[in-house]
Amino acid sequence: MKISKPNTRAARFAATLIAAPIAALPMVLAPPAQAQWIVYDPTNYAQNVLQAARALEQINNQITSLQNQAQMLINQARNLASLPHSSLQQLQQAVGRTQALLQQAQNIAFDVQQIDQAFQQNYRNIDLNTSEQRLIADARSRWENTVGGLQDAMRVQAGVVGNIETNRAQMSALVGQSQGATGALQATQAGNQLLALQAQQLADLTAVIAANGRAQALTDAERAAAAEQGRIQRERFLTPGTGYQPGNAQMFNNGN
Repeated sequence: MKISKPNTRAARFAATLIAAPIAALPMVLAPPAQAQWIVYDPTNYAQNVLQAARALEQINNQITSLQNQAQMLINQARNLASLPHSSLQQLQQAVGRTQALLQQAQNIAFDVQQIDQAFQQNYRNIDLNTSEQRLIADARSRWENTVGGLQDAMRVQAGVVGNIETNRAQMSALVGQSQGATGALQATQAGNQLLALQAQQLADLTAVIAANGRAQALTDAERAAAAEQGRIQRERFLTPGTGYQPGNAQMFNNGN
């Protein structure tokens, strides 16, 4: 059976149409040589996010640690800061004033050797052969010592009272410094200065007690010496031959 030419041409054209898409398909769908496929992996993405969160948390922890260290250094600096206020000079001046008053003691100073020497001269045992002039001079010297001791005690008392205002001002300043202390060192130094103020006040109290005791001791010593001198003078008066001798006494004018 023979096939006509028109039919043959139609078959060729149909075959060409069928083959054309198949031949052109690689040319249309083929990707470029440099292109890469992006693949989304949810598990890998979640792990990456978790690692980033952990890294961020570590950074925050490091920042917090650095802040704590910086605050610790600041606190250490505050604890090592020295107190800007010092009351040492004022306290030393107060002690010096009281000490100067004690050194100005009249007649008998606060010295063991001078005290022994003064008592040996003026408060010793009185001899029966001591002259009346010597007895009177010794009695007057003892009286001067007693009066001087009383005056010295009153001067020391006045000096201590004068230090009260200085002590009040220093106490107020130190308490204020202690309450406003920025660190342990400043608080400790303020406390130490308050103790120094207390020591100065105790020194003033000791000076007053010493001055009053000295004045009382001189008064008692004068009384004891006066009693001994009276006993000696009474013995002289009662001793036959050297004491009192009776005689005639004229009490009224006879009119001459």
